[in-house]
Amino acid sequence: MPGRAIRVRGVVQGVGFRPTIWRLARQYGLRGEVWNDGQGVMIHAIGDADDLDAFIRQIPLQLPPLAKLDSLDVTALAPTPDYPDFRIVGSQLNGMHTPIAADAATCPDCLAEIADPKNRRYRYPFTNCTHCGPRLSIVKQIPYDRGNTSMAAFPMCPACQSEYEDPSDRRFHAQANCCPLCGPAVWLEDNQDRLADNFDPIDRTAELIRQGYIVAIKGLGGFHLACNAADDGAVYRLRQRKRRYAKPFALMAKDLGSIRRYALVNAQEEQALQDKTAPIVLLRAGGETLATGIAPGDEKLGFMLPYTPLHSVLLAALDTPIVLTSGNISDEPQCIDNADAKLQLAGIADYWLLHNRDIVNRLDDSVVRFMDDEMRLLRRARGYSPEALTLPTGFETADEILAMGAELKNSFCLVKHGQAVASQHIGDLESATVQHDYRQLIALYQQLYDFRPRHIVIDRHPGYLSSQYGQTLADAGRCELVETHHHHAHLAACLAEHGVALHSKPVLAAIFDGLGMGEAGELWGGEFLLGDYKSCTRLGHMQAIALPGGNQAMREPWRNTYAQLRHYFDWPALQQDFPDLHIVQFLADKPLATLETMIAKNLNSPPCSSAGRWFDAFAAALGIHTARIDYEGQAAIALETLAASRFNGNTPYPDAWEAGVENGMTVLSWRGLWLAVLNDLKHDIDTAEIAARIHHSLIEACVSLLLKLSAETDTDCIVLSGGVFQNRLLLEAIGHALRATGKTVLSPISYPMNDGGLALGQAVIAAAKSLE
Repeated sequence: MPGRAIRVRGVVQGVGFRPTIWRLARQYGLRGEVWNDGQGVMIHAIGDADDLDAFIRQIPLQLPPLAKLDSLDVTALAPTPDYPDFRIVGSQLNGMHTPIAADAATCPDCLAEIADPKNRRYRYPFTNCTHCGPRLSIVKQIPYDRGNTSMAAFPMCPACQSEYEDPSDRRFHAQANCCPLCGPAVWLEDNQDRLADNFDPIDRTAELIRQGYIVAIKGLGGFHLACNAADDGAVYRLRQRKRRYAKPFALMAKDLGSIRRYALVNAQEEQALQDKTAPIVLLRAGGETLATGIAPGDEKLGFMLPYTPLHSVLLAALDTPIVLTSGNISDEPQCIDNADAKLQLAGIADYWLLHNRDIVNRLDDSVVRFMDDEMRLLRRARGYSPEALTLPTGFETADEILAMGAELKNSFCLVKHGQAVASQHIGDLESATVQHDYRQLIALYQQLYDFRPRHIVIDRHPGYLSSQYGQTLADAGRCELVETHHHHAHLAACLAEHGVALHSKPVLAAIFDGLGMGEAGELWGGEFLLGDYKSCTRLGHMQAIALPGGNQAMREPWRNTYAQLRHYFDWPALQQDFPDLHIVQFLADKPLATLETMIAKNLNSPPCSSAGRWFDAFAAALGIHTARIDYEGQAAIALETLAASRFNGNTPYPDAWEAGVENGMTVLSWRGLWLAVLNDLKHDIDTAEIAARIHHSLIEACVSLLLKLSAETDTDCIVLSGGVFQNRLLLEAIGHALRATGKTVLSPISYPMNDGGLALGQAVIAAAKSLE
């Protein structure tokens, strides 16, 4: 009888893949073996030729929920061994390593068990199987066996061991398998000690939340702080104690029907909410209202559904959604350790719902938003990392590259054997605790993937802590150090995730963000580029305007307003023409003489072409967070929210922008727009209409310039990326307008368009250079 050797690569270990193959082989009457090895899974199958062909065709169609198939290669098996039946055999490691699956939301089968009073896992908060549950959050090293996870502390009872050893059971080799007799336990504490065990700790937690208390809950990848989302007082207290005064809170509801009471949900958003990745989905608020402090000044609500059995049992006992925000003091990472949480969250939480399964690797909740007909990742973490991306054609031999990422929203990325593995969202490296996590995770990923870099890639900004640590690693490991251009990396990341081949012709790109370092040390952020993986050329940009106070101007929008106005107008004359405007009176009370000296002498006032600061300037002019913002992007988000209410049916201001030429590049300047906005403010025009027309004016200018550059460069593919394109109005309107002229428009989907996706771009730029 004929035989086949079938090599399978991808996320195929620890996800129930071998039992699936075992059942499929038995279905087709085949003999042989299946085993894990360092490349993935190997199958030897012997049987009738038609049955073999049918079996092979079914493999990609019968994947277990957490598996991901990268390749399936079939060769003849000769001579054919004498197998008596089809068996699962032990792993055969050969020095290589295969991907670890991402943590996954509780599967329907496990949910049914915890809801069944007759099941031995009824209401058990750590129920899982090969189709769901913890993965990256509990692993310490490879191979991914129970002994190398935080489940090693919990020997399985005979019943669980029997499931673990039975290939017909969905818990076959489920490394986190457990039950109430042998697994982790949950308990409740107040700020003094553990509470008595004569009540159910999860039901008691639900009751405390109903009463208005704040509870710290140890979850899958870190602690959360929870309170009743309908209780104004509880939400206010949480904001004050956490010192998170304005940034929206994430919410969790028990089911889709509960979410629909408070938000509008389309088909794609519904699918995302119910996906195994279980991200926070940003939805448009609509229907009943929650506490006023949930999302101040924002039309969106960030909802997720329960993704662990603990969450499911807790939410089943509650009639209203809960706030479920990261368990930390503002700007610090989530707590993951019980003792640390008791210390760090003292003064914030009233109670702690704890358990004794260690969280090895911190995982934030992922965030998605439906924009421009796609569900787009804004934060990539739990449920997605460490899923690998097979790089496009031409990158097959790319190897041994470590990209260090950015300063804010950091993640890093490694490239091995033509695949890119981006880490989970780590956070802002300004925090010493985040820096510690960053270094630990780099070391862990190197161990998990048996990875030793030869090329280390950094952003060219010398002040980035990621760049400084990359330099340290390169020196210690004698690696080649590759510096990349910030906005080129945004462009390259988008090309990579869309599968654009290495040697494809250059594309046009509009890259809009807060700021990044340009080619000669300038600060960029509103850029029009022509580039591919190897290089990019700046063809145009937003008008560069002074950034008075440097980083201070990122926190105080009025500084950007003044810098824009004094650039385009004579300030004393402007004061005379518009003496009653709020923004003019507000600025008159500021130390403008000092700012003028700083700008004139270029003292901590670098020119900056940032689209993010452009939005801040107009927001402040309209009285939106004029004095100060509490979190990155707050003013721009509020301006988008205001504009959305009047966006449809509005038009750009006439003569709002001018495309001049400076140093051979097209420069968009905005004197006309500022004059129109000031005049509308003078005549008390509704600020929502003004905000909408500001957006339309920028959209018109961008589309016009991109079409002009497209004709000049004979380039019909255009990338839109950078954090500013998280503005839905901007992304959709520019994208639709360009597509209407026949252009191909690419923008990030599976990797963040903000700096969270930068490491992927850095990695493929270095890969392209290494393959020259």
